[in-house]
Amino acid sequence: MSRIVIIGSGIAGLFASLRLADENNEILVVTKQRPKDSSTNWAQGGIAGILDRTDGEAMEAHIADTLASGDGLCDEEIVRMVVTEAGDRIRDLLSIGVKFEEDDDGFHLVKEGGHSARRILHAKDATGAEIERALTEAVAEHPNIEVRPHTLGVDLIQRVHGDPSQGVKGIWCLDLDSGRMDAIPADAIMIATGGTGRLWERTTNPPVASGDGLAMAVRAGAIARDMAFVQFHPTALMLQGDRPFLITEALRGEGGVLLDHKGLEKYRAGDKEPEVYSFTLDSSPQGSLATRDVVARACDRVMKRSGFDHVWLITDHLDEKLLKNHFPTIESRLNIAGLSLGRDPLPVAPAAHYMVGGLSVDIDARVLMDDGTIIPGLYGIGEVACTGMHGANRLASNSLLEAVVFANRAADHMIVNPINLIEEVPEWRAEGLPHLEEHAPLVRDLETLRKTMTDDVGIVRRFSRLERARRMLTLLSKEVDIIWRRSLPTRDLIELRNLVLVATLITEDALSRKENAGLHYNTDLI
Repeated sequence: MSRIVIIGSGIAGLFASLRLADENNEILVVTKQRPKDSSTNWAQGGIAGILDRTDGEAMEAHIADTLASGDGLCDEEIVRMVVTEAGDRIRDLLSIGVKFEEDDDGFHLVKEGGHSARRILHAKDATGAEIERALTEAVAEHPNIEVRPHTLGVDLIQRVHGDPSQGVKGIWCLDLDSGRMDAIPADAIMIATGGTGRLWERTTNPPVASGDGLAMAVRAGAIARDMAFVQFHPTALMLQGDRPFLITEALRGEGGVLLDHKGLEKYRAGDKEPEVYSFTLDSSPQGSLATRDVVARACDRVMKRSGFDHVWLITDHLDEKLLKNHFPTIESRLNIAGLSLGRDPLPVAPAAHYMVGGLSVDIDARVLMDDGTIIPGLYGIGEVACTGMHGANRLASNSLLEAVVFANRAADHMIVNPINLIEEVPEWRAEGLPHLEEHAPLVRDLETLRKTMTDDVGIVRRFSRLERARRMLTLLSKEVDIIWRRSLPTRDLIELRNLVLVATLITEDALSRKENAGLHYNTDLI
């Protein structure tokens, strides 16, 4: 029996916990808030995959779409492995109790941007919530799994301080209820903490997405790669005074169309289908269903030219009853604002959505150092990891698929190669440090950080703006480090420390790139 700590409670962490616990391992799941506060729970679209392995044509089409979306930077071996295993992992989810939408022909499949066919299973427009429900219920019933909510991972504990090649033996965590710092020993640690959307002023991510797992692993010697590739979802609902609300790409898969203000006027005055008037056709013949990098840049371009802070998503040419049946979560949210599918133009704009880069991992999800060797006992799965699956731009609904496939592979590797080496771990040393009494500087620094990333490291970049961001991040890093060394950790301080580090990794990677690809678009390189 191994004692394994899993940091994060989304689809990747919970799926891995069940696989490992079934083999009689002792599992502790550490999560900052509650499982339902994860990015998985907020995912609307679905999970892409071919259930029938014998359907070679469908498999090859999914592979081709993924490679095309990744703009030449996908690892084809990884893509083929993930697509091939998709059916088995989806059946695992079904056996756990996930209920996907069905129709008379079996599972109801939808199409999203970049996909050449309908291959996405969903639970109406709340797929993530349905997956999280089933996994959370299964985890709660498992005798070998303990879930510790309101617990924030702070730093990994190395077996030999300063030598990541010797592996990890535990983690320091802050109990957010008591303020106590706990030192938790482990044979192995799995990081599944998701992304870092809070770096930008507009994001579809939950508040917990502050890059904690990525930052703590990098501080422990891990290498991050492809950090310049940050995906902005093209259609987040933009209402005055409200946080962005994701409008699933599946809505465009059913025929929704993006128009700018002039296009909307022409559509209302004309007698043609709205796609004819879409600005997205200037960027791709796929129009509103082009890949997210293309559509987000198209939205950004017309918004900057027009001065408006949004474009319009049009659905009034579609079957209103069908839309409301397929997208009840979105309809409910719209109704609060007096809007409705099939009737009203929806104000939407791009918002930070997914971290395509992340911790460099191998095919078994083992975290790598900069020389390509592993950190023993440390695994990374889900959004926090960079597997090579997504290349320069993630294809819609491949994220849940990648998460569950790599969660399974990591668990398999841990089961076949168990580590039984529990050691004593040192307590957090904080003698003489006072409590942090003034949080106002942290609030201002976070606002500055998010403003910097939004203005200078967003959808469209320039070297001069990236250099400006580098200078600001250097200053913020020094300021945060001063506070870190002088006071006891708080959630706000820990998260800001992590966000500044991740922002630096993103900015430095963007500065180092000599050509545009996928989500990284620098106008100086055109």
